[in-house]
Amino acid sequence: MQRRLKWIAVLSTVEMLLVLLGGALVTKTDSGMGCGRTWPLCNGEFVPTQIDAALAIELAHRLVSGSAGILILLLCIWSWREIGHIRETKFLSFLAFFFLLLQGLIGAAAVKWGQSDFVLAVHFGISLISFAAVLLLTLLIFEVDKKFKAEKVIIDKKMKFHIYGIIIYSFFVVYSGALVRHLKASLACSDWPMCTNGDFGLPANMYQWVQMGHRTAAGLIFIWVLYAASLAYKEYRDQKVIVWSWSIASILVGLQVISGAVIIVSRLNLAVALAHALFISCLFGVLSYLALLGSRSNKNARSLQRVHTSSEEKIHTAM
Repeated sequence: MQRRLKWIAVLSTVEMLLVLLGGALVTKTDSGMGCGRTWPLCNGEFVPTQIDAALAIELAHRLVSGSAGILILLLCIWSWREIGHIRETKFLSFLAFFFLLLQGLIGAAAVKWGQSDFVLAVHFGISLISFAAVLLLTLLIFEVDKKFKAEKVIIDKKMKFHIYGIIIYSFFVVYSGALVRHLKASLACSDWPMCTNGDFGLPANMYQWVQMGHRTAAGLIFIWVLYAASLAYKEYRDQKVIVWSWSIASILVGLQVISGAVIIVSRLNLAVALAHALFISCLFGVLSYLALLGSRSNKNARSLQRVHTSSEEKIHTAM
């Protein structure tokens, strides 16, 4: 495998993470209108003459997203040529570029015409799909070069249920978290884990409902991931890639919950808020990889069954 392709893949993955974090930074700092109502120009200028913090953040996010688009397009074309024989390559290439383009168009529409907070909350999830597709393409490239062994994984129906269920449910967690940011409801509840002063009563307004809904969703995914990880430790000890993937997922979901609590305690510390976005992005990437392994499992199981059948036939013939 060409070394340059690996570098492009790694750089694309890192840049997509920067796109995700840049979007979170724009939302957290309320910099979405930093360039006014013009796109792709900034305040109607190719090179802005009057620069403030909001403009710098929004412009930087646009530039990173644009460069990511070029890199990912190059990665998709190159991957298509080099490892197009692998069944997932073309599908992941399409997902990576299409959803990056889609998130750019949604961002442009929000600048030009405005969007409701409920629509803007979808933006992060769309970028997340593109990031996951780029990450999986990168792993495929390294996998083809035999840098790690993952082609013989066999996953039963029970584990597949947890993998697919958690990754689908994680979209609800991501959306609810993005909605908290866009509605500026991060401090609607001043306490943690309860809303106010340990009060077990129901939320008093929409903002508190959104905040507590996100906390509840995050708590449930934390429990679900740990349960699935415990199954992996018990039933998949001989398949290290499964055990390691769930171990990483458990660490990431724990960090996600802790950082969410610290955001409230620290009264919206920006670094912690960005770490919160980073952890959920990485968690979704790991879950996506598990889903990829799950999609291969049936094929691997059939291959193993053919080997067993062939061996039994040879033994029977010899007897």
